[in-house]
Amino acid sequence: MNLYELPKFNFLSRINTRRKGLALLASAVFLSIIFGFLAGAFSSAVFYFQIRDYLAKMNVELPAIKETVKEYLPQTSQEEKVIKVVADVSPAVVSIVVTKDLPIIEQYFEPGPFGLQIPQYRQKGTEKQEIGGGSGFIVSSDGLVLTNKHVVLDEEADYTVLTNDGQKFPAKVLARDPVEDLAVLKIEPPSSTSFPTVNLGDSDNLESGQTVIAIGNALGEFRNTISAGVISGLGRKITASGGGLVETLEDVIQTDAAINKGNSGGPLLNLKGEVIGINTAMVLEAQSIGFAIPVNKVKRAIEQVRQSGKIVYPFLGIRYLLVDQKVKEQYNLSVDYGALIIKGESDEKGVEPGSAADKAGLKEGDVVLEFNGEKITTENTLAKIIIKYQSGDEVVLKILREEKEMEAEVVLGERSE
Repeated sequence: MNLYELPKFNFLSRINTRRKGLALLASAVFLSIIFGFLAGAFSSAVFYFQIRDYLAKMNVELPAIKETVKEYLPQTSQEEKVIKVVADVSPAVVSIVVTKDLPIIEQYFEPGPFGLQIPQYRQKGTEKQEIGGGSGFIVSSDGLVLTNKHVVLDEEADYTVLTNDGQKFPAKVLARDPVEDLAVLKIEPPSSTSFPTVNLGDSDNLESGQTVIAIGNALGEFRNTISAGVISGLGRKITASGGGLVETLEDVIQTDAAINKGNSGGPLLNLKGEVIGINTAMVLEAQSIGFAIPVNKVKRAIEQVRQSGKIVYPFLGIRYLLVDQKVKEQYNLSVDYGALIIKGESDEKGVEPGSAADKAGLKEGDVVLEFNGEKITTENTLAKIIIKYQSGDEVVLKILREEKEMEAEVVLGERSE
């Protein structure tokens, strides 16, 4: 018995056919959407311009389409404070350009032996050239500018102050601090206007870890460069050099806010926008170690310049070495505190002739133990104590001489530039 043979059913063929149908349908729907969108946009544009032209004939204007400008939103409250400080203080931060007349050297040749041309040199006039720069900030609306002494050390140079808005002002150096790395300049404001100024804070209440901001003319090229960090240490003592000047600075602020060449003289600010220090030095061999002079020392200099036109310090007139355990052992002393009067490295005298110390009878080898009742230590140094007084003040010194204590009355002298 023959069985009927059933026709073969091709499932794959039917699936492919159905897929093709769905693809055609999806393509048709997609194209309809696209063309519908384009047609709608075109008709809307035509309608808009027709309405605009019609309203224009009726003296009616459509509102202008405004571009939406996204304003930056600070991510944290601290970031918001930093941005505000920079915006508020930057107009009062300036760049200082140092220029000087330098000789123009011309090279020429003269015939020599064997037909050789021998180079010769001669001066052909002078030309004003930029030789340095730094930063500063305006502390009074009439144009008092504070900067570092080493920025304006050259008395034969000319100084120009550049403000943040690009204006240039010739500057006169009013005073250079004989002790601290500070100088006060004066620029004249344009008629009937005044300069923006900074607010001075209080450097006696600083804390390690406190956020600070430095602003300055980095590398003498990038004006109002901003860097932020923290106070890394307080009461530091450093020996700094720059501009041909080497001096020891006591009680300075250490910060990890980047201080670059050209930042010298710029402000160190707290998050209130107050100046708490003046940037003065950096450690070239290290990463992010910079130093600033506390602003309370700056206030003293500004006030003295306003009153007398110069910066004056009380002057005792001795060279000394602060005594600690090591110095005690080295010089075979019976005390481990005080200020030992010694000669300088180049055989300078320990007691300056004609000084207040000389007049009071102090000698090399004496140890000044107390200054007007205050004990002299490595923490409470003689420099910190004497700055509290004025020239002309009479003080009492307790002295150790040849293992005997004695007192000496001293009338403090004056030290100025």
